[in-house]
Amino acid sequence: MKSYVFTFRIHSLFAHIFVLNCQAKKINKKVMGMIEKAEGEYTELLRKRKVVENDKKKIEQVIENLDMKKKVELERTWKKVNKDFGSIFSTLLPGSNAKLEPPEGFEVWEGLEVKVCFGSVWKESLSELSGGQRSLIALSLILALLLYKPAPMYILDEVDAALDLSHTQNIGNMLKTHFSQSQFIVVSLKEGMFNNANVIFRTKFVDGVSTVSRTIGAGASRSRGALTNGDNASSKKRRGKAGHQGKENAAEIC
Repeated sequence: MKSYVFTFRIHSLFAHIFVLNCQAKKINKKVMGMIEKAEGEYTELLRKRKVVENDKKKIEQVIENLDMKKKVELERTWKKVNKDFGSIFSTLLPGSNAKLEPPEGFEVWEGLEVKVCFGSVWKESLSELSGGQRSLIALSLILALLLYKPAPMYILDEVDAALDLSHTQNIGNMLKTHFSQSQFIVVSLKEGMFNNANVIFRTKFVDGVSTVSRTIGAGASRSRGALTNGDNASSKKRRGKAGHQGKENAAEIC
């Protein structure tokens, strides 16, 4: 009986092996190759995803650092421009003041509003201002931005066209006080602008022909007087040493 059971088990084992061999012959070897290829691609994609995630973290860190630097620079620029903005506007329009400030609930880098004060009353909106006052506000803001990083020369074309004579004179005074190291070429039709000019070029028609005449402005006389006084004072201090003549800043008004 035992011999019969053992023989039966051997026959069953051989039959199972035979079935497996038959099934193995039916397996498509190309499919196995495709599976191996897919597994390789999957492993490569996992590696690339890890690289992308690491690069993402680095980029996010750089963006965060740049945002911090941006906020610091905007804060510093705002303080400087805001100070010059108020100073220039009060020079153009004595008895008034202006400032840049963020809206309530916002930070400087999220936006700024222009606030204007006449006497001790702050205006709620710029719509309450006249056309000339708005022109002065715009000019003050532009010049305050330019004053942050001054250029050697500026050209202004009839910026005083909509202004009264007194405001025009204030523009000339402001350019003298706030932009002493820059040269301005200003086109104007009003005499008030010429009071602070070093050199004036006047154009007019003579017998149907445009002519240009050059004259020395009052600003040049004051500059020479200041330079002469400075040279005299320095020569007295040096007692016989060679004096140094300062460089004159010219503002040409055409």
